Amino acid sequence: MPEYHIKHITRYTYASPVIDSANQVMLFPISDLQQEVKQHDLLISHHPSVEVFTDYFGNQVGIFSLIKPHAELRIQSKIHVITSEVSLPEDETPADAQWENLSLIREQFPYMDFMLLENFDAYDEVLNLSQDMIHPETTPFAAAVKMSAFVFENFEYKKGVTSVETQVDEILKLKAGVCQDFAHVLLVMLRLVGIPARYVSGYICPKNHELRGEGATHAWVEAYIPFYGWLGLDPTNNCIVSDKHVRLAVGRSFTDCTPMKGTYKGSSEHVLEVSVLIDNGEEKREEEELQPVFSYQVHNPAVPNNSYRRFMEMQQQQ
Repeated sequence: MPEYHIKHITRYTYASPVIDSANQVMLFPISDLQQEVKQHDLLISHHPSVEVFTDYFGNQVGIFSLIKPHAELRIQSKIHVITSEVSLPEDETPADAQWENLSLIREQFPYMDFMLLENFDAYDEVLNLSQDMIHPETTPFAAAVKMSAFVFENFEYKKGVTSVETQVDEILKLKAGVCQDFAHVLLVMLRLVGIPARYVSGYICPKNHELRGEGATHAWVEAYIPFYGWLGLDPTNNCIVSDKHVRLAVGRSFTDCTPMKGTYKGSSEHVLEVSVLIDNGEEKREEEELQPVFSYQVHNPAVPNNSYRRFMEMQQQQ
């Protein structure tokens, strides 16, 4: 069973000291039969008290506040986790019985939350495309795998052309993006044909640099397969999620799984830097300096310094 040590550092540097910073952190690894969390440490500058609760989707969420003036905020998450290989669906139940099962549960808790669709211009186009992939003998499992492969084959993996705010219409026009965008398109396709699908935030941990999204936060999709349960699909890498993925949170979309967000009072000018180091089985030395995999700078000197600023981790999942 693979064993991983993951270090994730988020650092905000402000143009001038800020106050009344209230924050939410979603960096707690999921613990279940496929993912054993051996240790998790959350280290935050200025040592605030962190209150942890379980949200609507079963994720662990931490909240903390910093009242006193501070010019920097640094959040470090250190994870030691062991993952297990996933058993695939046997998929022996007739296809019509499986689709009937999905039609019965789609308006039931918790599946109805993962059937919600946003409004977008290309609705009919994507609906027809998705339905064309399903024939009378096609099971939901086979359909989900086929749709994931379609996204992988028809969208270019390209950084810098989208952002966390990019909507599905724009992604479809560009036919390009990163893992967050690939997951977004697959979510829409699955839900349009009646398969509950949820967004997953986490990390991908390849041994030989063979997968996209390494060295940053990653995103993929889990589809609900009748008489089996939730199955992870990574359209960025055209693979079924198994023991090379580490899960942090699940939700309807990226918004439900944002690694870091909050508010503060002070200058809107700030720099965000994110560093992620993933080790396969052996923890890196503490003295090794992590290089940022993501950097984002906000310029807005004309705005007064006495109003509340809202910020979120604008790190686009790769």
